[in-house]
Amino acid sequence: MASVAVPETDTRRAIMTVLFVGVFMSALDSAIIGPIVPALRAAFAIDNTQVVLVSIIFTLFSLSSTTLMASLSDRYGRRNVYLLNVFGFALGSLIIALSHDLTMVLIGRALQGVCAGGITPTASAVIGDVLPSAERAKALGLIGATSGMAFLVGPVLASLILAVAAWQWIFLLNLPVAAAVVFLGWRALPRATAVHRATAATAFDWPGLALLVLILVSVTLGINQLLDRLLGLTLWPWLFLLVALLTPLLAWREVRAPTPLLPPRLFTNRQLQVVYLLAAGSGIAMGSIIFITSVAVNFGVPISQAGFFLLPLVFLASVTSIIAGRILPRIGGRMAMLIGYGQLMIGTGLLGLPAAPFWLFILATLIMGSGLGIVVGGTLRALVLEEVAAGDRGVAQSVINIAISIGTLIAVALMASIADAFDLSTAYLACTGAMALMTAISLALRRQFSPPSTANAS
Repeated sequence: MASVAVPETDTRRAIMTVLFVGVFMSALDSAIIGPIVPALRAAFAIDNTQVVLVSIIFTLFSLSSTTLMASLSDRYGRRNVYLLNVFGFALGSLIIALSHDLTMVLIGRALQGVCAGGITPTASAVIGDVLPSAERAKALGLIGATSGMAFLVGPVLASLILAVAAWQWIFLLNLPVAAAVVFLGWRALPRATAVHRATAATAFDWPGLALLVLILVSVTLGINQLLDRLLGLTLWPWLFLLVALLTPLLAWREVRAPTPLLPPRLFTNRQLQVVYLLAAGSGIAMGSIIFITSVAVNFGVPISQAGFFLLPLVFLASVTSIIAGRILPRIGGRMAMLIGYGQLMIGTGLLGLPAAPFWLFILATLIMGSGLGIVVGGTLRALVLEEVAAGDRGVAQSVINIAISIGTLIAVALMASIADAFDLSTAYLACTGAMALMTAISLALRRQFSPPSTANAS
């Protein structure tokens, strides 16, 4: 599938604005949940076990929908699917704001999750369509920084709104933002091409989608053991057994499907195989930062102030995401990943030192932030765009989303278990081992950024 024509500078600027604002909006709603948890508990008279469903439902539906939405963007055009997701996300926000019980909140979060699952991979695919190869990494780095800034601004913005207004306004503010994105995006984003329309005429792989969603739901529920806690049963081994049985069935189905949801060519490319592994590793790195506030508390920092120690980390991650996007075409994916995972290995290793001084803790968070911006920013997404045809860009980006999400779930579950059984230092030493493995895997990437045969292709 050929890419759309590269638009003029003003149009490209409008496209980037639409993409950045949409991604920022969806990331912001993930960042603001923490501060509004007490307000939700008070509003609906629920306990912590129930309120945690607000985050779990969002994650579950986002992970399950990402490949569907990305595939639809490959079939029906980026503009249609991206704007549909932004509109649906705003509708979910409205449902939450109008909720009179927890069930309505969860319905709204589920709709937000479905639509959030399509926003980032579709935005990344648009960048692959409208920008030449040399500029994609820079734009994707900015996308990564945009997500990072949402996690910086989110808790502060939520706290400010809660200080002067009801919690519902946190979600109502999405409505004018989404309206502006839809209005500008309808005019600026590239329209569906004749190739999209020809692809849309082919049969959709519904059996493949059903198998994939069942696998992803089973993985998520198996890792976080939500059903086990709610039902009082030990279900997680059976869920993983179901995954083990369904995964080869999905592979068999996709090889034989005339228009597979997950084209096998996306998994036979050696460079892509390495990138997917590294994406899972970046999810592990993201999961590990959740426990940094607990480490701060162990140093005597008040619980109410522990979250502030994540701010320098997230800010530095946003900065290095931009820097990595700018220099990636020059240094190549291998060097970028070696630098990123090398820093994460050092940072987690310092956090794993028993009886380390407080200044070393601060240094560790800064080193981790620098590495996180490289491996979680736009680097991996840019590497994927160099490997796949235009018609596979959306689905390939969704695989990155899935790998990152699963890595995050695994990190949170395993590090929590290790910390409960031993201590947080041991948990971070285990994470150091994972980062060392990712550093070694990075050596399997090519030195150069683009394949020689497609170095200048769009």
